[in-house]
Amino acid sequence: MKKLSIFLLSAMAAFSSCSDFLDREPLSQISPDNFFRTENDLKLYINSLNTTFPSAEDVYNEDIDNVVKTTLPEIVTGKRVIPVTGGGWSWTELRKVNYFMQNYNRLLQPAVTNKYMGIARFYRAYFYQNKVMRFGDVPWYNTALSVDDTELLNKARTPRTVVVDSIINDLDSAIMYCSVNKNVEEVTKWTALALKSRFCLFEGTFRKYHPEFNLPNANRFLQLAADASAELMKSGYAIYKSTPEKSYLELFAAAKANPTEIILARRFSNDLQIYHNVNYYTITASYGKPGLEKKLVNSYLMKDGTRFTDRPGYDTMTFYNECQNRDPRLAQTIRTPGYTRIGNTVKLVPDFGATTTGYQVVKFVSEEANDSYNKSFNDMPIFRYAEVLLNYAEAKAELGTLTQADLDASIKLLRDRVEMPSLNLAAANATPDPYLGAEYKNVTGTNKGVILEIRRERRIELVMESHRYNDIMRWKEGHLLAQQFKGMYFPGVGKYDLDNNGTVDVQIYEGTKPTEKGIQYLKLGSEVVLENNKGLILVNKNIDKTFNELRDYLYPIPTQERLLNSNLSQNPNWEDGIK
Repeated sequence: MKKLSIFLLSAMAAFSSCSDFLDREPLSQISPDNFFRTENDLKLYINSLNTTFPSAEDVYNEDIDNVVKTTLPEIVTGKRVIPVTGGGWSWTELRKVNYFMQNYNRLLQPAVTNKYMGIARFYRAYFYQNKVMRFGDVPWYNTALSVDDTELLNKARTPRTVVVDSIINDLDSAIMYCSVNKNVEEVTKWTALALKSRFCLFEGTFRKYHPEFNLPNANRFLQLAADASAELMKSGYAIYKSTPEKSYLELFAAAKANPTEIILARRFSNDLQIYHNVNYYTITASYGKPGLEKKLVNSYLMKDGTRFTDRPGYDTMTFYNECQNRDPRLAQTIRTPGYTRIGNTVKLVPDFGATTTGYQVVKFVSEEANDSYNKSFNDMPIFRYAEVLLNYAEAKAELGTLTQADLDASIKLLRDRVEMPSLNLAAANATPDPYLGAEYKNVTGTNKGVILEIRRERRIELVMESHRYNDIMRWKEGHLLAQQFKGMYFPGVGKYDLDNNGTVDVQIYEGTKPTEKGIQYLKLGSEVVLENNKGLILVNKNIDKTFNELRDYLYPIPTQERLLNSNLSQNPNWEDGIK
C-alpha cells in the first residue's frame, strides 16, 4: 500500500490534470492483490464513485437566466478568465473508474462482475459527457495512468467525435449489463438509458446549431436520443400525480424520492443527519436572494393553454393580476397569492428580503421544521422521467419526425399532471409564439412552432434542476445570458397589496422610511430599482454583461495544464499567450 501511495504522489507530479489525487483516499491506496476478491469488495468500490454526481446545491442552486440573484456568476457576466489550474479540468474520478476496470475481474466470474463493470462504464460515460459539454475535445483515457506512461501523460486532446463515440459505447455496455431492477439509489439500466437520452440530445442539437465546429451526423445523435427515450418510456416509469394544485410541489418537497418518476436521486436523511440547505437558501438573504426571472414567469401559459404574452398589457400587469389562471406549476414554483407553507395554513406573500425579483422560489421547499441552516433532507433528483419525455419530444421535433401521437405520449403527460391542455402539433406550427421566437433566434423551419413550445415546457418543468446552462449552450442562444434580468412590475412609488386581500404588503418609497408595522419597505433607487422609476424591477442594473459568440460556448483549458503538456491545444479565441 505504501508503494502504491508513492506511485500516486509521483503520478500527481507527472500528470497535473490529476492534481487532486490526494483527496481521494482511502480507495486510491487499495492494492488489487488484497481487494476485488468478493462481490462486496466490488460493491464498496462502485459505491464510492457516486461522488461523481452533483451535490444537492449543484442541483437546486441554479443561477443562469431562470433564477436570478444579487450576484452573478462569471459565465453570466462574460468576465471569465483562463484559470491557472482547476476550471473543471479534474480527472480524479476518471482514474478511480479506470483503476476499477483494470482490476475488477481478477478472481470473480462474469456472472458476478458484469453488473459492476456496467456501472463503472456508466460512470466513465457520465464523467466524459460532462467534460465534452464543457471543453469539447478532451484526452480519452481508458486506463489508470502510471508514472511511466510518458506518452499518455503528454497526450493531445482526442477529437470530440472519437470521445463521443466512446461515451456511447460505454453507455451501451451499461445498458446491457446494469440491473433492470428500478432503484433510486443505484445506477441501473434505466439510469444508463436516461443518460444516453440526455447526452445524445445535447450532442445532436449542439452539432445542429453549431456549424462552426464542423461536427457531422447531428441527426444520428438525435435519433439515438429518441430511441433511448422510447425504450425507457416502455419501462413502467410514470409522472407522479395527486391533485393539479399540489402534484408538482409534492414531488420535490417529499423527503423520499418518488420511485415512479425519479430514476436516480441523491439521498439525504434526517435519521442519518445527512442534510442540505434548500429551505434556508430560499427564505433568507444569505445566498443571493434567488428569484425567478421575469421572462420565465412570462413563459408560463394560461390555464386554458393560451399564451400569457398574447394578452393585452401583459408586460404591465401587477403581481396579483399576472398570477391569475396560469399554469398551476407557476404557483408550485414561486409564492403566488394564497401561498401557504407545507403543514401550515398562514397565507404568505413574497418576502423581498429573500428574493431579488419578487418571484420567491418554493420548489424543493419542505416543512418549516427544516428551515434552519443545513437542515433540509428531501432527496435531490439526478435523473427523472419527466426529462426523458422532454428529450424524446425535442429529439423527434428536431429530426422532423414528431407526430401528435409522440406529443401525446410525452408532453401531454407533463401537462396532465396539472390538468393543462395538451400541446397541439398543427396549431403550434401554424402560429409560432413570437415572444419565444425573439428569445430563441436560431429556430427555423416547419417545426419552429412546436420546437419553441417544447423549449417552453422544458424550461418550466426543469427549472431549478440545473439544466438551463447546457440547454442555452447547445441551442447556441448565449445572447440570453447578456440580457438585463428583471423582476416584478410596479408602476412606481406607492403601496401595494400583493395578494388582493385588502392589506398593504409592500411600499416603495422615496425620502424618509415610513414606520407603519407589518409592511415591507423598499427604498426606490437602492433597495429596489425600477425601469425609469416605474416599471419592472431591474436586477444588477450596474453589472455589465457580455457573451462572446466566438468563444464562450466552450470553457478554456487552464494555463498550467498547457504549460506542462505542450500537446494540449487551447479552445478557439481563448488567448493565453502560450504557443
